[in-house]
Amino acid sequence: MALKGTIHTMRKLLAEIECELEGTEAGNKAAGKRARKATLQFAKTAKVFRKESVAAGKSGKKAKKKKR
Repeated sequence: MALKGTIHTMRKLLAEIECELEGTEAGNKAAGKRARKATLQFAKTAKVFRKESVAAGKSGKKAKKKKR
């Protein structure tokens, strides 16, 4: 997976986690289970991101930041 793809996946997972956490706060137990599952997936994706970003840094191809 390319660095940009990994970043996109991480943002998607964070949005999913946030949504499920709101459900958990409201007392939805199933949302809590989905949030825990999403955090595990996020942790795996974060490890991939770390490897890709280190490799990109070594090769001189850094991800460009978007201007806001």
